[in-house]
Amino acid sequence: MNKSMETAEVAKQNRAYAEALAELLYQFADDDFIISFRGSEWLGLAPFIEEDVAFSSITQNTMGHATMFFQLLEELGEGDADALAHARKVDERRSSVYLEKMNGDGHYIEEPDYDWALAVVRNFLYETMKRVKLQAAMKSTYQPLANMATKIIMEQTYHLAHWKLWMEQLLGATDEAKEKLLSRLDEAWEEFGDALSLGPKASDIAKFGILIEEETFKQYWLEEVKKTLPAKYATIPKKSLGNGREGMHGEDLQQAINIFTEVYQIDEQAVW
Repeated sequence: MNKSMETAEVAKQNRAYAEALAELLYQFADDDFIISFRGSEWLGLAPFIEEDVAFSSITQNTMGHATMFFQLLEELGEGDADALAHARKVDERRSSVYLEKMNGDGHYIEEPDYDWALAVVRNFLYETMKRVKLQAAMKSTYQPLANMATKIIMEQTYHLAHWKLWMEQLLGATDEAKEKLLSRLDEAWEEFGDALSLGPKASDIAKFGILIEEETFKQYWLEEVKKTLPAKYATIPKKSLGNGREGMHGEDLQQAINIFTEVYQIDEQAVW
């Protein structure tokens, strides 16, 4: 191989690395962004005041994590962090469709009929997934990501502990509470699958050591949730709602975008 061919091959590998890295960072950022948005809609509606404070704090922290990932993308040349969060179209988002689901019927301002069982199940499954992903990212070949994961996981540990406690308490509560929770778990096992996907660049993400292989990641997640959940949930969930990692989303994401971009669209050049 002559020198020009070697140079071209290096450039090709560098592009492939950058594309795989960006794909993973978009997943981190978009997941945190949408689940924190759905969490913000619970403000003032949690079961009791202490939980309202705790959930609000977790939501604020998670939005901060999303901001950090968007800033990494900005440093990679993907664009302005605020624009990446607010100006991208539905099919450009990489968040899990399950995380985008509305909290329940109604509107936050107009008679919201939200489901606490959904909140508990969704956040427990997600925070477990996020922890496994962060643990893998701490060993990433991209050092800024490894550094960020090491920082975030110290805070995220408490988020997971919070939702794990809720899960354990409701599983051991009244028949009605347990029934509602199990119904949402059954639903999640049909819908959570795309959250465990590393998307179209999964092979390169593993090849370049940016994160672990997708199947290994899924199995690590499953082993963790099995420690808390009933034995029937011992398989990898399906992804019947679509695959957000491939840009395939439902109407719930558009509904969220319409709300969280409302202020941004007033003046996209404003500095906050």
